[in-house]
Amino acid sequence: MKRVFIVITVILVLCACQEEKSESGIKQGSQSLRQLINSYHNHKGFDREQYPLGLYTKAYYESEAQFAREKLEELSKINVDELNETEQISQKLLAFSLQDKVDFFEYERYLNPITSNTGFHTSLPYRVKPLTNYRQVKRYLNQLNAIPVFVDQHVQNIREGLQKGVSQPRVIFDGYESTYNDHIVTDYKDSFYYSPFKDLPKTLTDAQKDSVLKAAKTAIETKVVPQFKRIKTFFETEYFPNARTTLGISELSGGEAYYQNRINFYTTIPNYTADDIHNIGLSEVSRIKAEMEAIVADLGFKGSFKDFLQFLRTDPQFYAKTPDELMMRARDIAKRADAQLPRFFKTLSRKPYGVAPVPDAMAPKYTGGRYIPTPSESTDPGYYWVNTYDLPSRTLYTLPALTAHEAVPGHHLQISLNRELGDSIPRFRRNFSVTAFVEGWGLYAETLGCEMGLYTTPYEEFGKLTYEMWRACRLVVDTGIHAKGWTREQAVDFMASNTALSLLEINSETDRYISNPGQALSYKIGELKIRELRQKAEQQLGTKFDVRTFHQVILEQGTVTLPILEQRVNHYIREQQ
Repeated sequence: MKRVFIVITVILVLCACQEEKSESGIKQGSQSLRQLINSYHNHKGFDREQYPLGLYTKAYYESEAQFAREKLEELSKINVDELNETEQISQKLLAFSLQDKVDFFEYERYLNPITSNTGFHTSLPYRVKPLTNYRQVKRYLNQLNAIPVFVDQHVQNIREGLQKGVSQPRVIFDGYESTYNDHIVTDYKDSFYYSPFKDLPKTLTDAQKDSVLKAAKTAIETKVVPQFKRIKTFFETEYFPNARTTLGISELSGGEAYYQNRINFYTTIPNYTADDIHNIGLSEVSRIKAEMEAIVADLGFKGSFKDFLQFLRTDPQFYAKTPDELMMRARDIAKRADAQLPRFFKTLSRKPYGVAPVPDAMAPKYTGGRYIPTPSESTDPGYYWVNTYDLPSRTLYTLPALTAHEAVPGHHLQISLNRELGDSIPRFRRNFSVTAFVEGWGLYAETLGCEMGLYTTPYEEFGKLTYEMWRACRLVVDTGIHAKGWTREQAVDFMASNTALSLLEINSETDRYISNPGQALSYKIGELKIRELRQKAEQQLGTKFDVRTFHQVILEQGTVTLPILEQRVNHYIREQQ
């Protein structure tokens, strides 16, 4: 009996020592990660007072890359076995973010800050917001006065890019002049950048108002308008005439390696090749096409599939007659989606969202719709923007899918929940974006709209499929352009023959894929992974599967890479079993 007691005592002592050692190890690993993340958060990079619009020099990007390399080295020394799940995810996401900083400099992406519908200058309208206090007024004036330095830095980078043969293809810039011409005004009060000063905060004194309005007039007349004139001259006399005539990124020196890097980044899955993704796209196109043709047959349409697409593009019943009608339809769908959320989600975001038109100054080169988030601490709602420009290109039968993607259960729900996680995750993760996850969720939300009853007619169901087909075509077109030598005409023809998108959208989207290699791959790859994981959970759990719990697992850690997401869902399945 005494011998048994001694053995038990020894075992308990050993267990206690092991537990103490384990707790010490976990504490040490957690503390090292916390210190590293804090140094990442506290890293300023440049003086925000001196550069209110940011710093964009080669020297800055080089220093950022070096900082990232040092932090990656520190991260590699942390034993992940000493971290809990949230910490392990933070470690992986920080490494993902830091590596992209290194790649940004090594692939000289700063030399080409332009796409078919964006550019360094198109980021400026996002600075234009209502002003609610004197501090915001002063900060906004400082930003307007910093525009000349902002333009200087980018023009210098782009010129170096032109010398190295790095630019966008000239063919994608039809209509690009609207990105700067709209801001060249004769009367300063007509400037979009003056609009916040038309409704100054009531807390300002009369003297402050007078001072602010004089400063605003000077800023618009001497800084804003002259710089947009300079931008116009630069693009039209220097950039466009020297832009490259080739199309795919692989045609540039080092382009193949760069495209593979973008595939790895945008899919977050390192073993995909361009051929893999191209074939996945062709398979998805074939599957979705069969479902679309079934709807056409059920409708009893007399004619070919091509004829049906032409019918959708031209029949007046599928288009709003006024901007107000389009907005009314979008708001109705959004409100119906709101009502369904509790059936599918355990946790809903606290922040509401509004439905508003895309601002006129941005609309001509803007997408059909987009979600515009706001900081979680802000009293402003998020916004689902709907483009009311060129109504004959804004199809009503795709509006439910667009709303599900951009508002709820898509981007607004996912992004707001991410930002409301608070101190349960590090600060950098609250605004973290992994396109494969964020856009994959948005596209999954479109399919979830079927279960929520958002598609009320066969045409709206066809619209959902044409949006899904659109993302499947991206896999084919993006890899076709950047890895297989496709022409722009091949890409446009492939999109036009397989989707019911308007020709305006097809052309603008094709130009976007040309100008941003790999980005378009993330949507469908992310959606396929989420659907694959849901199917796996349903099959293995049977009656134990609960869609609200599944969505909780997908969203409760915020934005993650697809390998992390798969690991979490597999763990959830094992726990339920």
